[in-house]
Amino acid sequence: MGTSIFEIIGPIMIGPSSSHTAGAVKIGRLARAILAEKPVDAKIDLHGSFARTYKGHGTDRALVGGLLGFGPDDERLRDSLRLAHEAGLQVIFQFPDLEAELGPLHPNTARLTLKGQNGLTVRIVGSSIGGGRAVVTRIDDFEARITGEYPALVTLHRDKPGVIAALTRILADAGINIAGMTVSRTGRRGRALAVIETDEAIDSSIADLARAHQGVERAIVIVP
Repeated sequence: MGTSIFEIIGPIMIGPSSSHTAGAVKIGRLARAILAEKPVDAKIDLHGSFARTYKGHGTDRALVGGLLGFGPDDERLRDSLRLAHEAGLQVIFQFPDLEAELGPLHPNTARLTLKGQNGLTVRIVGSSIGGGRAVVTRIDDFEARITGEYPALVTLHRDKPGVIAALTRILADAGINIAGMTVSRTGRRGRALAVIETDEAIDSSIADLARAHQGVERAIVIVP
């Protein structure tokens, strides 16, 4: 597969690096969307080049700006650390050996452990993969693949017959076509995580219908 021109020129952004800034913003935005409430506490573990250049390239401000909901071209990114403090978001940066815990990782990787204003917690691992693009590869104990390039329905549910069929039926009944799906589980008949990417936008009512199904613990919608 060739290299996309968008990987070379990158998005419109506040500099200096699409990988260390724009991609980092997207990781923060995806983490906020997965938490699905206002974050009040963030422990951010940095790996590889993220750890080595996080201040000089503004990765710290980019990740925090994403957590605040800023886009890569938002002028407020420069002041995101101060704005986070003013918004009641406590941020700690750490530098553990993530590969010792998780195995081989992309050099532009961060792990974010978040707590929301209503007490929800989530831990995500995300990587900036070039051209302002990013991918979330883990949510808590589950493998995942969320790029934010498509609308997505993300569910945490019991691993039992009928749940995936019910989720796809909800989407089909709404006239929503599935572009791709990944499912990860902790073990047979344990807990599972489904990421269903779609061609059409997903209304929040779809998540409500998913949560109403027996066995579904959480359901959120990712908006590109």
